[in-house]
Formats: sequence, structure tokens, C-alpha cells
Amino acid sequence: MHRLLRTFTALAALAALGLPTGCSSDSGSGTTDTSAVRGPSTDATPPPRGAFWVDPDSPAARQVRQWQEQGREGDAQALKRISEQPMAVWPAGDDPAPDIDEATGGAAKAGRTAVLVAYNIPHRDCGQHSAGGAGSADSYRNWVDAFARAIGDAPALVVLEPDAIPHIVDGCTPAEYHADRYQLLSEAIQRLKQQPKVKVYLDAGNPGWISDAGKLTEPLQKAGVAQADGFSLNVSNFQSDGTTKAYGRTLAGTVGGKHFVMDTSRNGKGPLAGDRQDAWCNPPGRGLGTPPTDRTGDPLLDAVLWIKRPGDSDGPCRGGPAAGQWWPDYALGLARNARAA
Repeated sequence: MHRLLRTFTALAALAALGLPTGCSSDSGSGTTDTSAVRGPSTDATPPPRGAFWVDPDSPAARQVRQWQEQGREGDAQALKRISEQPMAVWPAGDDPAPDIDEATGGAAKAGRTAVLVAYNIPHRDCGQHSAGGAGSADSYRNWVDAFARAIGDAPALVVLEPDAIPHIVDGCTPAEYHADRYQLLSEAIQRLKQQPKVKVYLDAGNPGWISDAGKLTEPLQKAGVAQADGFSLNVSNFQSDGTTKAYGRTLAGTVGGKHFVMDTSRNGKGPLAGDRQDAWCNPPGRGLGTPPTDRTGDPLLDAVLWIKRPGDSDGPCRGGPAAGQWWPDYALGLARNARAA
């Protein structure tokens, strides 16, 4: 997609998610408004249990092993800052089940919870770097059904369709597709929530993209955020923790006090200064951000996650490979620039 594609120790059991947890990279800031924010959710869905799952065979983990074999021990040790942390899984292709089976199966063996991204909406990314998605509304419904069935009774946290709502708001997605997109997102939330241990967060972009959080309120409502567990912010982006949290609180106050999760995978140095058009795509000098955790100290922030997999390219810019492809040199830079724990 134009702004994304496909994590430090997970600190606590995901049971706390029951509390009550693209992309333009322009720098922006939200303003705090908690006047309409509710307390803890009373959703009867059992919270997922266990810490977030760490993939032992991620591209980062494989790169660590390769560099160790080549004698690049210093680089391998640095890259462990990525490989030893939980990251989201982005199921690929027409059948999401194999990737989900691997994630939920591995998580079950480890007593942990998988973080998954559903990213296959028709007309995805407005035909830009991560273009694609299901070929029709019915194909998407079938894909979401397969996604949900693959999760089964496993605990999972699902980030739903990064960029889909913000691309409506910024006008990138043509108007003739809006009604269908709202309907498909609403149906996807309902289908995923049929699984007993699934938490669903509908993506809402980042504060550097849609600077006025209020512009997202009606679109999120039309897409069924009331039936979701909340919304996600900063996926594949670089906005600071403070800016993102403030924005999340403001947005929550306009959608019934819904909770949110945020992506801190690459925001350790904040967004790249300068040209807003280029700051989102493989910006140099960035670093890993706050480690994933469900112990956030914020009653509205359910979890800090690494949703974008650090080291996966944003697209063929600044010498990078295609969007979503592993780029070891960029990953190493993120690791060496990691925010101090």
C-alpha cells in the first residue's frame, strides 16, 4: 500500500486487554479531550490470555541465524532487538488460513496470543505501492470468513484493514467505493467477533495523516466501530507515543469512548522532518520504538504493538525492495537506532 504492509519483551498477560489496544507520515499532533470518554469496557467477550506470540522463524530470526553463521555476531546481536519481540502476522494470498494456523498454533504452544492483520479490502491502497486486495465484495466476504474460521477458538488480536478508513477521508478511495467499503468493514467486524476470544481494532490511520481526528468519527461509525473493541493508530508510521496517545484520546471521545491500540514498531526517533510526500516511505535514521505490552498505564490504550514488521519495506523507494519484502540493512538500522528501553 502507499503507506504500509506487513517487537522488546511482551510484559504481561493479554488478559488486560479486557480492560475497560499507510500511512502518511506527516508530523501531526492530537489534542486531548476526555470529556466523553468512558471507563473500562464491559464487553462480555473473554479477553485473550497470555503474552503476545514471538515468531521463532520470522525473517528477522532467520537473518540473525544467517549472520551468526557468517560471523557477523555484532549485527546478529543487534537484530535480536527485532527477532526476539512479538510482531503482527499479515496473512497473505487468497487463503489466509496457513499463516493464521501457524501463528495461532505457535502461540498456543507458547501459551501466548497471536496478533493478526486483516489486509485484503477491495481497491486496497488506491492502487499504490500495496495495491491489491480481494477482487470483489463477495470474494472479500469469503476471505474474512476463512480468516475467522482459521482463528477458531484461539485468542487473537486482529487489526482490521489498515488505511481503509483514512483513504476514504483523504479522498484517495473513489466515492463510488465508499458505501461498499463501509458495509464490508462492518460485516468483517461482526464476523470476526463471532470467534469467542478475538479482539478487533478498526484502523484509523495516524495523526500526521488526518490531523483533525473529528473527520474520522462518522466514517468509523459507518464502518461499525461500535461493534469492534476499538481502533488502531500509527500502523506502519512514525508518530511519537505522546502525539499518538493524545490523538487516540481525542478520537475515542467522539466514538463512544472506544479503546485503541497503537503501533510503535518504528517510531523511536519520531517522523522524518521535511517533505511530507517522502517521509512515509523507508525514511532513513528511524529506530525501533516502545516494546509491545498490554500494561500501558492508560485506561484507553489497550496495547502497544509492533504491527508493521520492522525491516519490511514500505515500497521501492530509497533503494528498498517491494512493499512488504524483508530488507535486512534497513532492519539493522532500526535496531541500532532503537529507543532505549
